[in-house]
Amino acid sequence: MRNYAHRVTLSASNRAHFRATTEPTREWEAVHTGKLDSRFKAILVNSTKWQYYGTPNVGGNLQMTWNTTLVNAEKVNIELWGYRETGEPYSEYWQGEWLYLYSLAKDHPNNGSFSFFPKIAEDGFSSWELGALRVSSSSYPNGTWNVQAAWSEDHALAWHLEESFRQNSTGWALDKCLDWDQLENELPVFLTEIIDCPCTLAQARADTGRFHTDYGCDIEKGSVCTYHPGSVHCVRAIQASPIYAAGQQCCYDSTGAQVLTADSIGGSTPDRAHDWGSPPFKKPPRIPGQSHWIYDVLSFYYCCLWSDNCHYYFKHRPSSDCRRYQSPSSAVVFGDPHFITFDGVSYSFNGKGEYTLVISEEKQLTVQGRTEPVKDSGTTIKATKLTAIAMREGLSDIIEVRLDGSNDGLEVLRNQQTLSFAEQTWMDLQGVFVFSPTSTNVTIMFPSGAGVEVRHRGETMTTTVLLPEEFKDSTLGLLGKMNGDAKDDLALTNGQLVQNHSNPEELFNFGASWAVQNSSALFTYDSEYLLNTYYFVPRHDTSFIPVFSVPENPDDPLNNQAADICIGEGSQFCRYDILVGRSPLMGNATRVSFQSHVSLVDDLKPVISCGWLPPPTNGKKQGTTYLQGAKVQFSCDEGYTLSGSAERTCQSNGKWSGEDTSCLISRKLQIQKKVEEVTPPNFSPG
Repeated sequence: MRNYAHRVTLSASNRAHFRATTEPTREWEAVHTGKLDSRFKAILVNSTKWQYYGTPNVGGNLQMTWNTTLVNAEKVNIELWGYRETGEPYSEYWQGEWLYLYSLAKDHPNNGSFSFFPKIAEDGFSSWELGALRVSSSSYPNGTWNVQAAWSEDHALAWHLEESFRQNSTGWALDKCLDWDQLENELPVFLTEIIDCPCTLAQARADTGRFHTDYGCDIEKGSVCTYHPGSVHCVRAIQASPIYAAGQQCCYDSTGAQVLTADSIGGSTPDRAHDWGSPPFKKPPRIPGQSHWIYDVLSFYYCCLWSDNCHYYFKHRPSSDCRRYQSPSSAVVFGDPHFITFDGVSYSFNGKGEYTLVISEEKQLTVQGRTEPVKDSGTTIKATKLTAIAMREGLSDIIEVRLDGSNDGLEVLRNQQTLSFAEQTWMDLQGVFVFSPTSTNVTIMFPSGAGVEVRHRGETMTTTVLLPEEFKDSTLGLLGKMNGDAKDDLALTNGQLVQNHSNPEELFNFGASWAVQNSSALFTYDSEYLLNTYYFVPRHDTSFIPVFSVPENPDDPLNNQAADICIGEGSQFCRYDILVGRSPLMGNATRVSFQSHVSLVDDLKPVISCGWLPPPTNGKKQGTTYLQGAKVQFSCDEGYTLSGSAERTCQSNGKWSGEDTSCLISRKLQIQKKVEEVTPPNFSPG
């Protein structure tokens, strides 16, 4: 796989897609080409035309463009590279191969554009069905590894396939589809080990520890869902399955309901190879992007896009419904630190220091938070705010997120080194994924399914932690014991419970007990201020005593703003941040954070699913939603009589009302069919 690693090194504007870390274990990181910012890629103009070229009514010239600054040369070569996998699947001989095939142009001016009329590939290269184009300096010989270059997206190479494809693309694709169907029958079944889909779009978008937006169908980018017509948004399970490295994809329609392949070509589909790959990334089916193309995407072209034989594809890639899905629990820290635990207890703790937000020894997860005093025009106020969090799961990289120097955004560090998201918004790191689409938004995802969201709001950090059901009864810290019982949420490190959740002094002692020990601190101390304030002193500053309650001062000039901003549930937190923290901006951010958390909890509420209902043979059904309260109606074709229930409702017990539906042939149609069976095909009465 050495060549493949080299190829990927080239594809991200000379940045490593795969690179060995400095650790002796030689762990690898990976970057999916689809996650690279388009500024650093060569663009296939009308990529659909490229991938349908040679099918009926698709022909003519093809065009590509690129940013000329990506290649430091006056003239460039346009090269085609191909990818394939060889050897018996799931054996030690299963390998990926990335190879230079041929050049489309040599000594082409580096003007950022190239167009050509595709010809059928010669020398047997038309058997390569997946590849990408590379733009590199013409000063290098063809196919030179490890040079500065701009790469296109990986794509189906319809435009160079053999003559038989252009003569009869449907028949060619059907043959390929049948070959794939036979191969799938021989390969291990992976469907039983992948996670179930969330029941609703709201759940799918909220469960950020386990699911992430599919770049090919994103509601935030106009829902251009090429492979899932009828869907408006899809997500993928972040983690590959444990044995076969398979993936799960879940798609939803405009009503927020899951779309199933049994009802629509645009339905959710599982993947034999996770699109984003999985550690150690170097060997099929764990190679990001390419393995998925080989086993899940090219086959979709064969069976569904280049021919009309999707039933073969969906036989092996059926949607999973959501009957086994369990929502995660969420907890949050926001403002002048206010906390809402996993079991819904809300309180404030304004200690100064570094504290354990969540620790689970069983799952080896630790999330720590650092607080600093709030300042108003340079004056220190007796209140604090969260300014950094650091986390780790098992032997993963340590990820730290902190307010940047100007308090205008967030800085992300990996093992005490700053991470840059200039070229890509997603990082596959050692035992952790990090996503940062903007400088004010960071999401961290661990293999256990734990997710941590950090948002910059009003000069503060809002941190949300989401934990799946497997963490039940295993968490401690400032965000409480996740077990569904609010009474034991606030436990000191010695196990003693806070008796009065409304007593600020008792809450303060509880928070102080969770000060981080020097030996377990995960933070970075890269300034004299941090060393002197946190590293060389106890992690909880006992000399800092905050204001515990909002002072009643009718002459306070901020009273009117507090009254206008702080309305409804959670207003006490907002009032504290304005009247004690002296910041209407922070108070408004606290209000928004509180309301966002309430919405998140609502989105994650469990939903009852009764599962898919099939249409009766010789009949139809109306309705493709299968959650509690949904109704499905049935009807029969002409000549058939409905037996069972004409309408069924999904009940609160997860079962459908009524009886199974079938369509029985009528006596008249039965006689007609028997007559047709015994009548010679060319018989003409009279």
